[in-house]
Amino acid sequence: MSFPDFSSLAKALRERLAVIADHEHRDRDAEGHLKRLIEVSERIDALSAALPVSELDPQFRHYLERRSYDKALAWIEESAG
Repeated sequence: MSFPDFSSLAKALRERLAVIADHEHRDRDAEGHLKRLIEVSERIDALSAALPVSELDPQFRHYLERRSYDKALAWIEESAG
């Protein structure tokens, strides 16, 4: 079993965390902030859907299915190391 390349997914997950943490943007432009969050979430969904499900660790797959994105990112970072 090969290990899929999670770099694009990890980048999107980190971007999502950055968007969530950007309180200044949220306070200044709530609609724009929400749009950014939706866009990155849709990208995460698309990247997740493109992964070879049968090759994914069951715990990691669970994180993605439940949208536990912090845990999914931690899993990627731990697995890459």
